[in-house]
Amino acid sequence: MTETRIVNSPILQEYLRQIAPDRGVFIGGEFRAAEKTFAVTDPATGDVVGQIADGSSADAQAAVEAAEQALVAWRQTSPRERSVILRRAFDLMLEEEEQLTLLISAEHGKALTDARAEVRYAAEFFRWFSEEAVRIEGTYVPAPGGGARTIVTHRPIGVVALITPWNFPAAMATRKLAPALAAGCTALLRPASFTPLTSLAVMHILVRAGVPAGVVNMVPSSHASEISDIWLAAEPVRAVSFTGSTRVGQILMAEAAKRILVSSMELGGNAPFVVAPDADLDAAVEGALVAKLRGGGQACTAANRLYVHADVAEEFTRRYVARISAMPVGPAIDPHTQIGPVISEAAAAEMHGYVDGALAEGARMALQLEVPCGGSFFPPTVLTDVPLDATILQTEVFGPISPIATWTDEEELLAAVNGTEFGLASYVFSQDLQWAMKFAESMEVGMVGINRGLISDPAAPFGGVKQSGIGREGGHEGVHEFLETQYLSVNW
Repeated sequence: MTETRIVNSPILQEYLRQIAPDRGVFIGGEFRAAEKTFAVTDPATGDVVGQIADGSSADAQAAVEAAEQALVAWRQTSPRERSVILRRAFDLMLEEEEQLTLLISAEHGKALTDARAEVRYAAEFFRWFSEEAVRIEGTYVPAPGGGARTIVTHRPIGVVALITPWNFPAAMATRKLAPALAAGCTALLRPASFTPLTSLAVMHILVRAGVPAGVVNMVPSSHASEISDIWLAAEPVRAVSFTGSTRVGQILMAEAAKRILVSSMELGGNAPFVVAPDADLDAAVEGALVAKLRGGGQACTAANRLYVHADVAEEFTRRYVARISAMPVGPAIDPHTQIGPVISEAAAAEMHGYVDGALAEGARMALQLEVPCGGSFFPPTVLTDVPLDATILQTEVFGPISPIATWTDEEELLAAVNGTEFGLASYVFSQDLQWAMKFAESMEVGMVGINRGLISDPAAPFGGVKQSGIGREGGHEGVHEFLETQYLSVNW
């Protein structure tokens, strides 16, 4: 690749021509223009990647009507038919891996290696739920008192509203769409305004895969709350699935409660990364790099606070700093780039505030890399001697900051690990698997990576506890977020 700016890539330009962002509102099988558009920019340069249709309240209402009309026929399709369509979407997505990789990197800024990994991960949700579509099982139970049989079945909830974040624009769309379609629901998708182009590309893939008109609808918008407010108030909508901040999740849950909507919320995280004194330090360092810096640290599962045993803290930090020092920071168009920008200049300013606050509370700067001029880059930073009660350890930091605290007492460690409002993911590195398992079971989180820094898997039930949300995405559990249970009590 010889271009110096990703927006100039001929492959990307041709792909943008095909998906036509100016007709980015997708309702009833039709790609529509809107009265206005809004710009999607590359955070590495500020270049405009595309102008996408800015959906209106009328579009939001029209999408509900289209989904309601399509529901009757779609919920009656056979599981095999839905399975075949989803499997076709998986194949098509992989066929467009290069184009989608460039598109994700352009609108998000993440390195090409991260973007390519996301495309493959996102496609796997189509494949996984194509298989789950034919495995929605019921039960048959004789009544304990005799004389009757109970048959338990599961059926589609109905029209569902899906609201996705900007940090994984392909994977978050497919992680919600695939189980909803597998269950027989029709869907309304509102992508984040920072990264709507990838979701638009997914709409085109689903059309070619054979999804009928109205089964999936998408309304991108620069005034996001207006769209979601209409959907949550609409009578045909029976469920909402949201991924994003805890604050916004609380607002949406309050709105959903007015109509008793089924709610699935994947919210904020503040993952602890625990290194035991017997840990394989090379493995722990590699795990920390993946857990902390994938996507530039902009992941809800990111290792936001590293607790390293005092006996190995100095050596772990030395190796960790050395590895980060060798990681190129820059725009995604450079194939050597491993860390890109954060999503916006406002996000970069927020990161500077976190670092300044930690230093004021007694932390020490062990590393801060240089970054390119322009764009919304924030220098990858390693902080050491971070007090256990430091504010930064209580905060979801969406960026490449690694605060390292030391521990010696296991009870104090566990109290620190569990001492936040979040409970999404965590990581434990130890060669004593029995200790690691026992400690993991004491952590108030929904997911634990033991001796690995990458825990997301379409076959596993992703989700958290406490203020990190309710419900699960992926795994066998994922499809049940879009099903309701009915039982038949039969005399015979």
